[in-house]
Parts: sequence; structure tokens; C-alpha cells
Amino acid sequence: MSDAVVVGSGPNGLAAAVALAQRGFGVTVLEAADEAGGGARSAELTLPGLLHDQCSAVHPTGCGSPFFHSLGLERHGVAWSWPEVDLAHPLDSGSAGVLRRSLEDTARGLGVDGRAWRAVFGRPAAGFDALAEDLFRPVAHLPKHPVQLANFGMRALLPATGLARAWRSDEARALFAGIAAHAFYPLNRPVSAAIGTMLTAAGHRYGWPVARGGSQSIVDALVALLAEHGGVVETGRPVHRYADLPPSDVLLLDLDPAAAVRILGPQLPARVRRAYTRYRRGPGAYKVDLAVQGGIPWRNEDCRKAGTVHVGGTLEEVARAERDVYRGTMPERPFVLVAQQYLADPQRSSGDVHPVWTYAHVPHGYEGDATEAVLRQIERFAPGVRERILGTFVRSAPEMARYNANYIGGDIATGANTPVQSVLRPRVAVDPYATGVPGVFLCSAATPPGPGVHGMCGYNAALSALRYHARHA
Repeated sequence: MSDAVVVGSGPNGLAAAVALAQRGFGVTVLEAADEAGGGARSAELTLPGLLHDQCSAVHPTGCGSPFFHSLGLERHGVAWSWPEVDLAHPLDSGSAGVLRRSLEDTARGLGVDGRAWRAVFGRPAAGFDALAEDLFRPVAHLPKHPVQLANFGMRALLPATGLARAWRSDEARALFAGIAAHAFYPLNRPVSAAIGTMLTAAGHRYGWPVARGGSQSIVDALVALLAEHGGVVETGRPVHRYADLPPSDVLLLDLDPAAAVRILGPQLPARVRRAYTRYRRGPGAYKVDLAVQGGIPWRNEDCRKAGTVHVGGTLEEVARAERDVYRGTMPERPFVLVAQQYLADPQRSSGDVHPVWTYAHVPHGYEGDATEAVLRQIERFAPGVRERILGTFVRSAPEMARYNANYIGGDIATGANTPVQSVLRPRVAVDPYATGVPGVFLCSAATPPGPGVHGMCGYNAALSALRYHARHA
């Protein structure tokens, strides 16, 4: 039997491990933390009985992942749950831009902009499964669906602020701005529309669901699948040097490029070391978890029903905040993401006390206290929320890096989404997973297709490892 070692048990590391184990490899996953999961762990953070996702929380790309579809995760306990409203973006007027899984319902809700919304997202949403087969692979491949990919590319290459000119109302423009802001990148730069377009299309195909029982349930299912094929996960096993690793035929690293440089040391070719050293990090996340009596009292009724709420005001306000954060300035009104997973998964609550997940975009490595800025932004659209808060748990940008070593400076996207890194992360190479060290591959979110709990970085890296092994067996 051939042996594989995977360092890191985030969703990508586990996806790589499962893909190799399915093909007969004996797989050992080494995890530095005391539990598996990376950015997809869940825990009681505020009050007993309230279940919070520690990082990743809402899963349009997880539900739509081609690899996850092939695994039958449902057999091992993964159940997707949807709120009544997938996403809402409130404005000071009391109105909100609202995304529903149904494209037609969303278009009707956007009134004057409904037809334009349908025109922009109709084809990508209808063809999302075919589109995902190309979007979730490295850029250097022969497209399976070139027409769909070209149609997507026409929108994705634009600045988000440019694509937003398709709509006239503040509601539609703000709705797209909030989705595009998931890129942690200035919205007036080229290619900043890409992630917003992909997530909107995924939302209209699969909605923005949560995993019942917490994001940890996705990890638990992957660990169970790995065990089913004879693989093991060893927690509390940090890897500092190449010498710390057991012998193997292939090695996959679910790690930031800087960690790959540290572990592989002089074995890493100089050109790859330079590329990994130059790899750019993005802004940070400042996380605030809340225990809220009766839920957040949003002024807008759709926000009270929404699993995800984007808090940032108009497109112009969101764009300004994202520009400032990228430049290293903490905005007075940061862009804040709020998840109310309990609306789709009531077991996360304790009676009428509910777990609320939030984080703000902050500058890379921001060491200040952004808690008040987060609460002010929420209170702006939900007066009286402070009186309902019974518990708080805060994790700053530096603390995010201590929670997960891949999140350098709080960068939960594992790299800046610049135009180059959006399509050519972590370096310019025909095989972006190959490290240049024979048999060693990078499989983290620093590789294509990038961040998200979809496992495709790990799956793609496993395919590269399998091709290498077939040539050298």
C-alpha cells in the first residue's frame, strides 16, 4: 500500500485525505490543534447551551461543492438547513436588499431592478453546476463548459462597483456590494466582481444554507469517511520541520505558503521559495459572538428572517470601508457580517437565547478593539440590541491567527484576492499545488479555487499527487 501524509485537518486537508484514501492510500492526517476542523469548528463560546461556529458559518459553496456531492456526506450526518430568507442587507431608510434562493422571488423583491438582476445572474445561476466544474479547478485547464465560463468571465473581470451600475436602486446595489465584499478587496478594482458573482449564482442555485449542528458536522463527516477507508487523524501533532514527518510516498500541506517554506526549508527550490515568500496576505477579520435574548431586533422584517445579514449601508459606504481596510486604516463604520444560523437550525439556541455570529473586516494584523464599532453598526439597523445581549466572545485579528495558524494577521481568506492571486494563487505555475519538492503538494485555501468550505483545493491537490505517484510508482 502507498502511504500519504496530510498536514492540517481543515476541510481541504480532510478532502485531500479522503480522496487519497478512496484510491487505496494509507493516509495519516497530522493536526497541531487538539481537535480536527481548522476553520470549520463549532463550540459553546458565550453561554452554556449556545452553539457558535468559530469561523466558517454559512455554506453556499459547500452545498454546491462537486467533491462534497460525490461523497454522500449525508450518510455521515451532514444536513443542510435553510432560513426563510437567505440574505438581507439593511439600509438606513428601513428597507433592505434581499436575496432568496429563488431568482424570481429575488427579482420581484427588487422591483425596478428585478429585470436587470435576472439578466446578470440568470445564466450563471441556471448553469452553476456546470460552471463550478471549471471555476473550482486551476485556471490552466481545458474548460469543460467554455460558453458558461466566458459568460461568467464577462462579469467577473469587472470591478464590483462597475457591475453594480446595472442596477438603479440602493437596495440592489448594496445587496451586491455586500456579497462582493466577501473578497476582502477594494470594490473599485478589476476582478472584484468575481467572488460576488460566484456567491450570488451559488445562492440562487443552492441558497445560503448552514450545516445542522454546526460547521463542525462537515468536519466530523469527513473524518468518519476517512476512517471508513482506513485513514486516521492524529491531533496534538504540530509539524515544525520536515524531520518531524513520518515517511510517505506523497505529502500534502493544508498550510499557508509561509508554513510550507518553514517546514520544507532548503529542499524548496529557490524560485518557489521566492514566490511563497512574496505571497500577499489580505485584511483581517475581527470576530464577535453574541448571546442575544429574543434575537436581534432588526427594523427591517426580512432581516429578522435572514440567515445572513450584511451590515454596511449603501454600496458607496461598503466600498469606502473596504478601501480603507485594504489600505490599513480602520474605518469608523466597518463592513460587518452577521449570521443568525439558529433561524435554520434551532438546536443551536437555548430557549429564547440565541447565538449570533458576527465579524468585521479590519486591517491586516489590526491590534485594536473593534467590538464597539461592530455593535454600533448592528445597532444602527437594530436599535435596542445592546439591551438584549447576555454574553459576548471576542476574537481579534491576531487571535484569529492563534486560533488557526493559516490566518496570518487575521486573514481568514488565506491570501489577498488581488487580480493575480484570484486566479494564480499561490504562484504562477502549470500545477499550482506542486511545491517543486518531489511528492510534496500544497492543498490549502492559498491554492485554487481559494477560500470556502468546499474541499476543492484539497481534492484538486490530491489529483495532482495521484498523477505524480502514477508517474513515479
